[in-house]
Amino acid sequence: MSLLDSLSPRALAAPESGIVEVITYARDREGLIPLWAGEGDLPSPDFINRAASEALLGGETFYTWQRGIPELREALSRYYARHFSVSLPSDHFYVTGSGMHAIMLAVQALTEPGDELIYLSPAWPNIVASVEIGGAKAVPLTLDFVDGGWSLDIEKLERLITPRTRALFINTPSNPTGWTASRDELAAILNLARRNDLWIIADEIYVLYHYGTGTRAPSFMDIIEEGDRVLFANSFSKNWSMTGWRVGWLVAPPEMGQVIENLIQYSNSGVPQFLQRGCVVALDQGDDFVRENIERARISRDILCDTLIATNRVQTLKPEGALYAFLRVDGVSDSRAAALDIVDKVQVALAPGSAFGPGGELFLRACFLRNPEQVRQAADRLADYIAEL
Repeated sequence: MSLLDSLSPRALAAPESGIVEVITYARDREGLIPLWAGEGDLPSPDFINRAASEALLGGETFYTWQRGIPELREALSRYYARHFSVSLPSDHFYVTGSGMHAIMLAVQALTEPGDELIYLSPAWPNIVASVEIGGAKAVPLTLDFVDGGWSLDIEKLERLITPRTRALFINTPSNPTGWTASRDELAAILNLARRNDLWIIADEIYVLYHYGTGTRAPSFMDIIEEGDRVLFANSFSKNWSMTGWRVGWLVAPPEMGQVIENLIQYSNSGVPQFLQRGCVVALDQGDDFVRENIERARISRDILCDTLIATNRVQTLKPEGALYAFLRVDGVSDSRAAALDIVDKVQVALAPGSAFGPGGELFLRACFLRNPEQVRQAADRLADYIAEL
């Protein structure tokens, strides 16, 4: 018996990330423009860094509140009052070790081996892996792709529900497609969940990155009522350029508080307190920075999409939300091979659509939260590459 043969079958079945494969292949290449991962090119702002640094130097290096320090949970309450016009006491908020950790905790709380969770595909691959490593089954509903845009068929979603279905995972605005649910679509999903006694895990990490009318995308926060079974996963990563901090949060009914605290205890035992001090400042003082990040993304989105659409070889519409252009390129039949070839030939790194599951196989994902001039260079290089296909 080999060493690997003695490991857990669930661990062995955990897939390699197709996104990380490209990052590993292309990392540190001179002149590379990296549009591969879901992050921008700006470091965390100084006012956030200073708060964390002062707490670190001040000795806040001990075990801390597993649900999050009270000051951070209160800041989250203020953030939701400001951006969502809801009054949620601090006992609705739980600080996690990243948005991924928040999703993992939600999945652990709701599913057990043999259960099913329905998600919308193409989707960030970590969602599926977190479900299936735990022994449940992730069931995809592929969004419809027509004339460069994505849409959800509620009737198809309803037909996937079985007696084993425990939850719906809804990511809007979507990574990677940019699909953004309308308020009416969210209401239809919520009503479906109510009728079938299902939970919803609402991944609203990109809710402020919205390029339509209003200051943010529609949210389940706009329509939920007392007793609705909705867990909200979110992260500090995208809004405040804090991807490397690995801090996120869950919004959940207070009745779940001890369950969530226990799951935190037996996973990471809580987020370092000095990091949480930076997160408090991000929430309370970071709205202007977030608005600047969103406007930067809007400008770069337009540059990238306008350039590639003009080739008449790329099927896409400008996404309504999130940070990504999901590109169907004429002549690309293997997105993994194309992503590696693009790195070699034009020094632009994209994520292969095959990494995002059913419906994504023929696409390439580009993150446009970067300096607009750098995105312009990347778009020109990609246009040259496409012209040679």
